[in-house]
Amino acid sequence: MPAPPNRDGPRVNEEIRVPQVRLIDQDGEMIGVMTAREAIQRAYSVGLDLLEISPNADPPVCKILDFGKFKYEQQKKKNEAKKRQKVIEIKEIKVRPNIDENDYQVKLRAMKSFIEEGDKVKVTLRFRGREMAHQDIGVKVLERIRGDLDGTTKVEQMPKMENRQMVMVLTPR
Repeated sequence: MPAPPNRDGPRVNEEIRVPQVRLIDQDGEMIGVMTAREAIQRAYSVGLDLLEISPNADPPVCKILDFGKFKYEQQKKKNEAKKRQKVIEIKEIKVRPNIDENDYQVKLRAMKSFIEEGDKVKVTLRFRGREMAHQDIGVKVLERIRGDLDGTTKVEQMPKMENRQMVMVLTPR
């Protein structure tokens, strides 16, 4: 059984080195099994290329088409797929247990914009010095954030302590 193509993309014309191929013509009609040489000559006679569509079949399936046009279509599909995919990033917002109201509103607006863009938000609440003794205040701040963003987000990771900070991860609904 012949090996699949070793370069990127299917084999074309003289690169097809198998004794027999199953041929499909330029109109999509199944011609049948014939020698690779005959198939290449048929493709050249209509001014097109012979392209190996399914190299692992027995015999390999080849089609008569314009290779330049085929490559262009493949590239277009790849670019379209790339355009549609969204990379989800994790944005981090740092807050303190005794955060001022205005600072809180600014951070909340930033979190809302990140969520609307489809990104996850990691809220990090850092304790310094004696604040460690009052972790309940930190929990209240994180609960307030969760309550304010309740309609648009869900909690992926509940608040938990990591050393001197409390972390919560929110994702868009």
